[in-house]
Amino acid sequence: MEQYIIEGGTKLSGEIQVKGAKNSALKILAATVLTKGENIISNIPQINDIGQLIEIIKDLGVEIKKDKKDSLKICANNINKTQINEELGRKLRASIILAGPILARFGEVEIPHPGGCLIGKRPIDIFIDGFKALGASFEEKENSYKFKAKKLKGTNYFFYKISVTGTETMMMAATLAEGTTVLKNAAQEPEILALAEYLNSCGAKIKGAGTSTIIIEGVEELTANKTKIIPDRIETGTFVVMGLLTKSEIKITNCNPSHLENFLIMIKRAGGKLEIGKDYIKTLPTEKFKPVDVITHEYPGFPTDLQAPFTLLMTQASGASLIHEPIFEGRLFFTDKLNQIGADIIMCDPHRVIVHGPTLLYGKTVDSPDLRAGATLILAGLIAQGKTIIGNVYQIERGYENIVGRLNNLGAQIEAN
Repeated sequence: MEQYIIEGGTKLSGEIQVKGAKNSALKILAATVLTKGENIISNIPQINDIGQLIEIIKDLGVEIKKDKKDSLKICANNINKTQINEELGRKLRASIILAGPILARFGEVEIPHPGGCLIGKRPIDIFIDGFKALGASFEEKENSYKFKAKKLKGTNYFFYKISVTGTETMMMAATLAEGTTVLKNAAQEPEILALAEYLNSCGAKIKGAGTSTIIIEGVEELTANKTKIIPDRIETGTFVVMGLLTKSEIKITNCNPSHLENFLIMIKRAGGKLEIGKDYIKTLPTEKFKPVDVITHEYPGFPTDLQAPFTLLMTQASGASLIHEPIFEGRLFFTDKLNQIGADIIMCDPHRVIVHGPTLLYGKTVDSPDLRAGATLILAGLIAQGKTIIGNVYQIERGYENIVGRLNNLGAQIEAN
């Protein structure tokens, strides 16, 4: 299995461009299933999760052609089945996002139990409840779930807890439903607004995306269109932490700082020196960091996907900081990996840790437990003394395009073998 070997202590410099948002690209690629005609989707990140979703929708009969390096032509006119391939679907927990578009357009869908990383193993009850509210029947089989509805019906639906994927899936399903659907307590992430804008460009009638109440007036059909995937705000934040940890001047381009306001406020509270433009962030050498308590929250709060790199940053702050992760059970377990390389982190319970700093980190051999923690281990390796070897890097490559090559272009010393 491939691993990364990192020589720590190298100062970085230069410019790094943010790729398209993984969590936006996955949903927009799924939404093309709702359309007739040829879509052109650009700024698609070249990552494993995207490759797996493309395999799944190709298996359904969707025609996909390479347009340019990061652009695809996608035509869903000739879909010939409504059952997601079990072997392919189990590899990608995001396969659940296809359920809404297929059900809305064809009246039925069968999906395998979703797979993916450990952090992604979340219950699908929110999707079952949502589709039932739209008038679908539900059957649980031994290895799959099946939904049927001759025609979905508009509904008023209140999410009992905020769910990004739940909001996106219900929004996609409701575009072709009969009547009006009102989604309350909806997630507000930038990726949801981007999905709504794409669907509206195809003929959907969606209002309120990006707020807690979304209103969808169902239409008869959607016609394919062009769209560009928004920049990945999680990749942006990860690179910000990287620049600060390595005390480097790095210009992070092709990003949208307005998508990271809470995170950037916390970085500044910690003493991080930044120059922020309309579409770039430059990290400036920062010698000392202050401890900051953080609690993750749905957008526009502090992103759960940036909790891991921020926790690492706090290992270099002078004092104690509390990191509270209420969104996902067990997402802080990765801190044991940081302790193995020299951090001083005490776990209070599965949702809270106290980080004491500053501590010197020392290179060791560790495995990546999940996507975001894996990227954080790379950052730790960049500032650790000696050599760090990271295994299970498949988890990292699920969400970061050519991460080794891009960081080496900044002066990092990372070898993949």
